[in-house]
Amino acid sequence: MNIIEAIIFGIIQGATEFLPVSSSGHLALAHYFLGAQESDLAFDVALHLGTLLAILAYFRDDFRQMAKAVLGLHKDQAETRRLRGMAIFIAMATIPGALAGLLLEETAATYFRHPAMVAAALAGAGLLLLLADRAGKRTRNFEKITLVDALFIGLSQACAIIPGVSRSGSTITCGLAMGLTRQAAVRFSFLLSAPIIFGAGVHEIPKILTNGLAEGQSMLYAAGFLAAAISGYLFISFIMQYIRARSFAIFAYYRFLLAALVLIALFLQR
Repeated sequence: MNIIEAIIFGIIQGATEFLPVSSSGHLALAHYFLGAQESDLAFDVALHLGTLLAILAYFRDDFRQMAKAVLGLHKDQAETRRLRGMAIFIAMATIPGALAGLLLEETAATYFRHPAMVAAALAGAGLLLLLADRAGKRTRNFEKITLVDALFIGLSQACAIIPGVSRSGSTITCGLAMGLTRQAAVRFSFLLSAPIIFGAGVHEIPKILTNGLAEGQSMLYAAGFLAAAISGYLFISFIMQYIRARSFAIFAYYRFLLAALVLIALFLQR
């Protein structure tokens, strides 16, 4: 891998991590059809930490206010209760995804990375996103999120271990189905991504320390990290603006198109 490829991978990671189109699905398809070389674990962690930085930077006020509430530094007691409740909701919603990652990651990587399976996941999750976007009542804003909403969204996040489902796609779909507005569903989905990405990175650190870093790769790690952080921030900003006046239909149609192209390519390979 050279530095240009590292930057490209970082940009792809930053974009697909937050658009509801599945970063893991795109990576699996790239490895299969393009013969792309598998990156080492440290580089993968660098990319994910880049997206984590993007989330923390964009939603810095949300995280700062929740931290102040948890530490008891807010003067407004009502606001303190609301922010503490949101912090608890995010923590509770993180548990299903964390357990799925710990227990089923290798199984999912083994049995669900074939392009046909990815195509099925892309199309199926795309259909659910389209239905939720059209049928959801969209009557409750971010402040109206409940513990039940958070738990269901957290369970949906666990499904994203299957390549093609998409972490952001599954959580946004569930939020819409629960009656949240598009803005509320996206905001909670993105806030929820911070602890799961952080936890996944921390979980891999012992393996990195055991295996060591590849010699002479520090510039590639830095380039990928920065590319993922910058592109991630830009794509978060894009989708937060986009959904103010538009639906998620274009992302569902993109998933349908990609799934169809994958199946056609597989058929032509026979």
